[in-house]
Amino acid sequence: MKILYAIQGTGNGHIARAIDLIPEFGKYGEVDVLLSGQHSELQLPFDIKYRMQGFGFFFGTKGGIDVKNTWKKNSIGRFFKEVAKLPVEKYDLVISDFEPVSAWACRLKGKKCFGMSHQSSVIDSAAPQPKQSKWWGKGILKHYAPVTDYVGFHFKALNDQISTPVIRQSVRQLAPENKGHYTVYLPAYSDIQIISVLSEIREIKWEVFSKHAKVPYSFNHISVKPVDSSAFVKSMAGSHGVLCNAGFETPAEALFLKKKLCVVPMKNQYEQSCNAAMLEEMGVPVLRRFSSVELPVLKDWILMGEKVEVNYPDNVAGAVQKMMALAESYEPTHHRKGIPDLAGALGA
Repeated sequence: MKILYAIQGTGNGHIARAIDLIPEFGKYGEVDVLLSGQHSELQLPFDIKYRMQGFGFFFGTKGGIDVKNTWKKNSIGRFFKEVAKLPVEKYDLVISDFEPVSAWACRLKGKKCFGMSHQSSVIDSAAPQPKQSKWWGKGILKHYAPVTDYVGFHFKALNDQISTPVIRQSVRQLAPENKGHYTVYLPAYSDIQIISVLSEIREIKWEVFSKHAKVPYSFNHISVKPVDSSAFVKSMAGSHGVLCNAGFETPAEALFLKKKLCVVPMKNQYEQSCNAAMLEEMGVPVLRRFSSVELPVLKDWILMGEKVEVNYPDNVAGAVQKMMALAESYEPTHHRKGIPDLAGALGA
């Protein structure tokens, strides 16, 4: 069986999940990897069969996406050339983790594509939605990488299709401790903005990981470092708390490591607004923007904030098994071409 596993390379979360999922899919067949986008710091420990530009987003410095830079560095023409060239017809199973080239190649060539992502869960009717949202936000999530069906992940298991997060083994193997500092990751804000707010809370040691810093530097009780995956995870494991954007993987890993958590959703980013709604429902404080206006909430979190208890078991094998069963259910006969009998594949 030939499997194409396609990964969105904007940010690190999709790659972090793929590091554990791809070897598990390798038990069912030969896996080729597609990576699109150009903004991640994590490296995949696998060969990449297809390296695409895709259509990615770029972080700004004022709390949201840099729209001008995003349009400047993307090309609709180049995107559809990549879509046309991708030979999805060669594969028995195509899986997209919110990766648009593979999803649109399947759509245009009449082939089924299955999603395995957090984004699929966000637009599920069972997921909490923000009180105020723009209609186009949900539309972008739905049509950016369209899929036939999906297996999803969220901060809580919501139904049979949506399970708890995949926590990578490198994080599961950590021994968390409390060294007293707070770890900060707010990639959509400038260093100056972050420092101006954090400098108002002088009794706390802050370790800031920045997408904008080229070299490490310090300002009083605030240390700023370029983003490095291993250094970031080490800092988070030794922290008293984690302050980050309302993405998915970093908040999920912080909760798994039993750290108290505070999040700041990116402006005009529907997925992060949905994540914030879910986390707030679970008891995680949410800052509507990262500015001095929110200092009372931030100080309350530092003084009185509590850890939110979660149970995130190792679900890699179960998630892959669920995906294989889902793909099999779309084939017309019991012994589907290219997709092995599930019990046989599992050695039952």
